[in-house]
Amino acid sequence: MYYIEKNDKPRLFEQLFKIIKIEDNKIILPINKDDLNEKKSIKLANKTHRILQKTQSNKIVLSKELQKNEIYANVLHSYGYNIVDGRWLFEGISEKILNYITELKNIKKEETSISILVNNLTDYTLESIKILAKEYKTLNIVTNHIEKFKKIEKIIYQEYGLMITVTNNKKRSLNKSKVILNIDFPNEILNKYNIYDEAIIVNINGNIKINKKRFCGLVINDYEIKVKSIKENRKYYIKELYEAGFYKNIPFKELQDKIKKEKLEIEAVLGLNGKILWNFYKYFIFLSKYNIM
Repeated sequence: MYYIEKNDKPRLFEQLFKIIKIEDNKIILPINKDDLNEKKSIKLANKTHRILQKTQSNKIVLSKELQKNEIYANVLHSYGYNIVDGRWLFEGISEKILNYITELKNIKKEETSISILVNNLTDYTLESIKILAKEYKTLNIVTNHIEKFKKIEKIIYQEYGLMITVTNNKKRSLNKSKVILNIDFPNEILNKYNIYDEAIIVNINGNIKINKKRFCGLVINDYEIKVKSIKENRKYYIKELYEAGFYKNIPFKELQDKIKKEKLEIEAVLGLNGKILWNFYKYFIFLSKYNIM
């Protein structure tokens, strides 16, 4: 695995000949603030690819600054590299993220309906359903694969005595859900549903924007964490540094035990238009990407 970042002050000959440094498991690119045009980005991405080929490394972590260079990242994606983005960890800690938000918004889970939007059933999804079914007043699974999840409905009732509902009614299934966990519904599909105007929507996979004009809820598309095993790092996102240390086939319980042991906490949740919500002396603070609100 390699961490890739830029050298803010490359020497003239390094910048001129696009000389890439390798220090341990770091690849350092000779880029200054104004050196992000398409031609140079593609050239650097191809040089990075040749370096990674020699190391036989497929997993990489990009610094915050390099993630802004979509051309460079897209070229690496085209070569099939596993670029760590925190999305796998997102589902693994989704319960903690939901707890973080409901506590800040003073929502009583035992009085609240939650809906989970999911088509692909994984072990992580099943374990999350079991946990959330115990915490919320009602739990709805919204899916295009009704028969597959009807079996889960029976299993959860037989093993835990918990009632959940499996549905795909676009008019009714989400119109009363104050909390929605979207695991794998794309934007265009989600917007076909009648969504509660003030719903809190947590999106595991990709960015979502609700097109409904009356919608005034909270749309969470990303997050950041803090964990005792990783020090604060200005160049990289902690969530990605942490996720990079896992094999993605790690059992759900083993992941939860490790998270508990290392005292992982949610630092912030990032929503639509770059708005951030975090706990600060028991007040809500919303920041836009550019201006304090």
